Amino acid sequence: MAAAIILAGGAALTSPSWSQSFDAKARALDGDTVAVDFRLLGVDAFERGQLCRRASGCWQCGKAAQDFAANALRSKAATIRLVSSSSYGRPVAVVTVDGADLGERLIRAGLATPQAIYLRDDPARLRAYNAAFASARRQRAGAFAGDWIEPSRWRHGNRLSCER
Repeated sequence: MAAAIILAGGAALTSPSWSQSFDAKARALDGDTVAVDFRLLGVDAFERGQLCRRASGCWQCGKAAQDFAANALRSKAATIRLVSSSSYGRPVAVVTVDGADLGERLIRAGLATPQAIYLRDDPARLRAYNAAFASARRQRAGAFAGDWIEPSRWRHGNRLSCER
């Protein structure tokens, strides 16, 4: 998940002609700053409380995914391209930081899986995400160095033995 901060009065907008509206849950960070959460298109990252297992034991792969995204976004300008209006109450977007697709970076780091069903209208991105996934698995990056459960299955209650 990525978050964007939208400043009141349009201060965060670089182009005066930019205009797009969407429905989203927003929260006030202070009196003139609002934050909106975006769901990354075609990516399912490990959940914040999720554990994965390596030879050395269980580790917090979900927290690692969150930290990876936070570090990628920290102090850098992100480009957010809205793709659809809502998924789980959040707008869906492609987020790029320093010209790199954040979703692809999460997958390549072994901290997320591609979701082909949501990429049917974007075959180039599907190929890139699948290639990143195959590379991460070959290199045993992140969670792919050991045992892990698909984030969607984890949300439905499936757990590794070390999580019980």
